[in-house]
Parts: sequence; structure tokens; C-alpha cells
Amino acid sequence: MYGTGLAKGLMLTLRHFVESYVDDVRYGFRKYHHSTDNFGIRQGTKTKGVITVQYPDEKIAVPERFRFVPFLIIEDEDHPTRAGKDWCTSCGICAKVCPPQCIWIVRGNDPDTGRPVPEPEAFFIDIDICMNCGFCAEYCPFDAIKMDHDYELASYDRTTHHIHDKERLSKPNSYWRSIAPTRAYDEMLVRGTWEHKDAAKEARRGAASARGSAPQPAAQTEAETASAPAAAAEAPAATSEATAASAEGATPWSEDEAKREERRRKALERKAKRAARRGQ
Repeated sequence: MYGTGLAKGLMLTLRHFVESYVDDVRYGFRKYHHSTDNFGIRQGTKTKGVITVQYPDEKIAVPERFRFVPFLIIEDEDHPTRAGKDWCTSCGICAKVCPPQCIWIVRGNDPDTGRPVPEPEAFFIDIDICMNCGFCAEYCPFDAIKMDHDYELASYDRTTHHIHDKERLSKPNSYWRSIAPTRAYDEMLVRGTWEHKDAAKEARRGAASARGSAPQPAAQTEAETASAPAAAAEAPAATSEATAASAEGATPWSEDEAKREERRRKALERKAKRAARRGQ
């Protein structure tokens, strides 16, 4: 059994070795010629034998769920209201769940009031300590930190190049949607919008304030009612009651005020009775 499996493995390696030379003879020099893009031919389904990627001139596309050093999402520069603004609220959850503790966050403060603001003033990640587990991106409640696809981060200076600051970590939302379109779409379905949660709230508040500031139709005055009896007769019952109340010198909401005062008086009476019973 063991001898047969070993022989099969060696035969498979030998077959790939022979097929690689046969494939080179079939394609000739155009297979590795750099004047045209032949990477699709050598990485296609019809190619046989040993496949060699001419790195760094050629690179194999990484899967969409490939995880490397995290990065922070910011709004695109063409955003109408939040251009370049951080999605991160500096809540600190990513730093708490990080197994090797390679994330440091400094929350920003308002220079006038001194109160904390929901955005990071500084953000650092030591990529030499980062284990690329993706916990920070998984636990982030605002989808503000994601795992990058850039794996070419080697350098000779560890102290300056391997500790990424906020400026180097920040990348626009369009970049995340370009490297992970499927995941970005799934997150949009869960979030309900392509926008950040704060941007969606601001848009809803702006729409509500716009509706509230719209001019309301003026109430019909007593003089207009007297001069147009036919129109007053066709008015709804609510308008007739408001007009009658204004004719008597009272406001339409005076009855509600009286009811509130009555409820308040009864509540005070009940409270006094309970206090008397507790005193007994």
C-alpha cells in the first residue's frame, strides 16, 4: 500500500515535469515573451506541466477573502458632505479584541470644550506583531477597519516603516469596494446603505429638518370666515372647532391644557394619599 502510493506520487511529478517541456515546445518563445501579455495563457485551464510565475513582473490575483495588514476606511474625496472623514469612531473594540495587542488608538478631543469626539486623533498598527487574524475587522461595529490585500511590505527600516500610522492606514471606501466587491455588497445589505451609519443619520436628520422648515398654510382668520360664509360651511369639522374656539377668545389647545392640569392635580392627590397611608 505504501509503496504503491509513493510510486503514484513520483509518477505524477514525472508527468508534470515532462508535460512542462511539451507545453513549452507547443507555445514556443511567445509563452514567456514580454512584448505581449501571455500570463493568461500560462495560467489558463489548457496549460499543462509546471507553472512558473515570473514574479515580480507577474503576480497571481489573491482571493477576495485574503487577509493581510488592516487598514482604515475613510470617505472618498468626492463625497458631498464627509469628504476624507473617518469611519472609525475610536471606540477601541479592535484594540481590545486584538490577540497580539498590536493596535494603539488615541481618541481626539474638541479643542474648545475638551470633550472627546468620535474620531481617532492617532492610530498605530505594528505590522511585525500583527498576525492577520481579522478579529479587528470582524468585531468593528462601524465597518471601519478592513483587511488589506497588499502583502509587499518588506523594508530595511523596521522602526519607521513597520509601524503604520493613521495616514498610512487610511484608504478610501472606493478602494475597499474594488478589492472586495462581494463582501462590500453583503455589508451594504446588512447596513442598509452604502454610506457610513453616521452619514445615513445626518442625511435623515437633514431631510427631516427640510420637511419641518417648509412653510405651512396659514390658519383661516375670523375676518375671512365672516366674509366667506360659504367656504366656512364647507370646511372640515376640525377647522370649524378651531374657528369657534378663537371666536370665544380661547385657543384650540386650551382644553388640552386643562386636561393636563386636571391629571396633574389628581396625580398629586394620589401621591398625598399614599404618603398618608405610609405615615399611618
